[in-house]
Amino acid sequence: MPKLKNKPPKYAKLKNYAVVYLNGKIHYLGLYGSEESKVAYARLVAESRVSPALLLPKEGASVTISELAVAFLDHINTSLKPTSYNHYRTIVGDFLLKLYGGDIPVDDFKPSSLKLVRSEMIQSRRFCRRLINVYTRHIISIFTWGVEEELVQPNTVLALKAVKLLAMGHAGTFDNAEREPVTDELIRRTLPFMPVTLAAMVKLQRLTGCRPSEIFNMRVGEIDRTTDPNLWLYQRPQHKTENKTKRKKVIPLGKIEQELISPYLVGKKPEQAVFSPRTAQEERNAEKRAIRKTKVTPSQAVRDAARTATNFSRYREFYDKNSYRQAVEYAIIKANKNLPEGEQIPHWTPYQIRHTAATAMELEAGLDEAQALLDHSSADTTKRYTHGRLEKLKELARNRQNPFEDSTEKRESAVQKAS
Repeated sequence: MPKLKNKPPKYAKLKNYAVVYLNGKIHYLGLYGSEESKVAYARLVAESRVSPALLLPKEGASVTISELAVAFLDHINTSLKPTSYNHYRTIVGDFLLKLYGGDIPVDDFKPSSLKLVRSEMIQSRRFCRRLINVYTRHIISIFTWGVEEELVQPNTVLALKAVKLLAMGHAGTFDNAEREPVTDELIRRTLPFMPVTLAAMVKLQRLTGCRPSEIFNMRVGEIDRTTDPNLWLYQRPQHKTENKTKRKKVIPLGKIEQELISPYLVGKKPEQAVFSPRTAQEERNAEKRAIRKTKVTPSQAVRDAARTATNFSRYREFYDKNSYRQAVEYAIIKANKNLPEGEQIPHWTPYQIRHTAATAMELEAGLDEAQALLDHSSADTTKRYTHGRLEKLKELARNRQNPFEDSTEKRESAVQKAS
């Protein structure tokens, strides 16, 4: 069948909205799948066939907020990590276009408009105050990009930048509690209920003080086992402070860490994950087979093989921040099902382990060593992770001597003599 020379523009989806890309212009149609958007799409296709020139941007015509937002999302789609990109999609689809979609010109977006969008975020109760401030800056960055592309007037952005960030205690907002370290005792009690792979990840993170992402993104080829005879050097290709410090982060791995990692390096290619959810699932299946009381029938073996093949493809090669956290949560739930009421393990996450390692290092060796462990360029940043100061104050309070004890005895003796 011959290809169409003049294909109709595609009815595309962006978050919850229908859009069409035509002649270098983005047309916003309304909610995706709605009757309104389908009617608008049919009209757009008909107009493009009758007179394509009608759909070209007119000289001096103002860009709409919808067009700017969609163009910006297209611009950052390949340059940002999926997590960061999804933050922008959230604020554009759920808040900005919800209030200012349609044909509203970009230069009609005033500081009062930005405050209204921010008010919607506050009322939704979905985000803490700090994240609302981040999202507010994200919205301003969309319009700043529009100035660079000559789609937005510079004065519009200057006015938006005058909007102050929300201060702590702002009405209707909430702040998440500061992240506290999880005790080594709680970690030790949870480990027996984890798959061997997950337990190795948690132990390695506690020993090295790594970020969770540096554990679950670890690849076989990133571990240098030849440069130093006693140490392995784990070097991350991308580090969140690399652009600021112009240096790579290198994490030395001693004998204890090497023993944890070694079983997961055998037979793997350099690009493969050291710790994989697939391996953890195989360990769970082996555990279930070990405690099985009845023999496996031939038909059951066939079904198990088919199910294993399906599940293997379902599990990813790498953990991510959610699956790593959820795996720890499942282990805690499993533990609490088997532990008596008074010995239940409270909820904790892998993001607390870095605080645990930093606090332990501060108490053992000092703040400078904790700063080196976390690879921070500033001690002020390290102080957010170390919680040893209070423990030191408690220890001082337990061992404190009373400097006025002798004076009290002398006063009692003087009173007795006077009487």
